[in-house]
Amino acid sequence: MRYDLVIFDNDGVLVDSEPTSNRHLAAYLTELGHPTSYEDSIRDFMGSAMHRVHELVEQRSGRKLPEDFDDVFHARVFAAFERELQPVAGVVDVLEKLTADGVRYCVASSGSHERIRVGHRTTGLDRWFGDELIFSSQDVGRGKPAPDLFLYAAERMGVAPERCVVVEDSPLGVQAAVAAGMDVYGFTAMTPPEKLAGATGLFAKMRELPELLV
Repeated sequence: MRYDLVIFDNDGVLVDSEPTSNRHLAAYLTELGHPTSYEDSIRDFMGSAMHRVHELVEQRSGRKLPEDFDDVFHARVFAAFERELQPVAGVVDVLEKLTADGVRYCVASSGSHERIRVGHRTTGLDRWFGDELIFSSQDVGRGKPAPDLFLYAAERMGVAPERCVVVEDSPLGVQAAVAAGMDVYGFTAMTPPEKLAGATGLFAKMRELPELLV
């Protein structure tokens, strides 16, 4: 394998959370007087940290979201995760192969540590990711498309950026990986390929990923 570290995004790459999350985000924003469709949410917020939601809403409407917005939103989403969240099809096979081949991996997500943990616990992926393998935008203060999170993950894992590869499904994530000087493979299960311009390569099914990494 030509990489020393595989850095996975979480939502939409490890856990199939984007449909649930964006459905609830659109509904809550609409409820608060900021009409947002599911498609709007996917376009504007997929792959981003929560501060981007606050910033875009205030920029567009001139109004701040409630102080408890994040807490209410996460409570709704976590409850939905407990009912319906599944791992992305084929990702367990990928993790098994990386482990068998002795390739190191971690997760670097715009989501909070709590969100990552809830998703992993619900889907059984917690067996693959100890605390030392989980990195969140909470750790660096700036989410994607800034490169900070990926650079932080590489530093903590002791791997040079050019020896890392990122697995992403959002335009913001691809931009962040490119800015970090890392190769990045774009997962097109939910995102049109043209939206992931700049990726080193693209794949539509998780089982295709291992062949791209050799």
